[in-house]
Amino acid sequence: MIKMAEVIFQDIPENKEYQELTEKVIQKCFEVEKINPTSLYICVTFTTPKNIRQANKQYRDIDKETDVLSFPMFEQEELDKMIKNHTLEEWKQDIENEVLQEILGDIIISIERVKEQAKEYGHSFERELAYMLVHGFYHLRGYDHMEEDEKKIMREKEENVLSQLEIMR
Repeated sequence: MIKMAEVIFQDIPENKEYQELTEKVIQKCFEVEKINPTSLYICVTFTTPKNIRQANKQYRDIDKETDVLSFPMFEQEELDKMIKNHTLEEWKQDIENEVLQEILGDIIISIERVKEQAKEYGHSFERELAYMLVHGFYHLRGYDHMEEDEKKIMREKEENVLSQLEIMR
């Protein structure tokens, strides 16, 4: 079976519901973006506020806790080219030949922050965690929200995935 997401629990107990939601959300993201999972997968780490702060400091030189971090392995143009240049027949051959998948990137999520933000925004934990996963995914795809026009595009993509999953506010 093709694995679209590897889930790691760092200094928090393993949780089957988090694992299942992650797989469902990432699968929908791949489907919406027309990414065949035979070639790419995502590593998702659920962790503590302390650990995410350390990662933020180490990799981004920002000494601050955050909710989600994303570390893409490809530039957006490079990834778009990879996705478009692989035919359906090639994907099928990859499955048969058990070609190794490449990592699309890493997403690190602070579970404690997800719980806090769900309360703060007045929606379910499931909705907030799904949003963090989708948000992280789109950062891996090369989208950002620094400029207003970028933010609009990214938010529309995020809401599209969440609505297809019927995970609403």
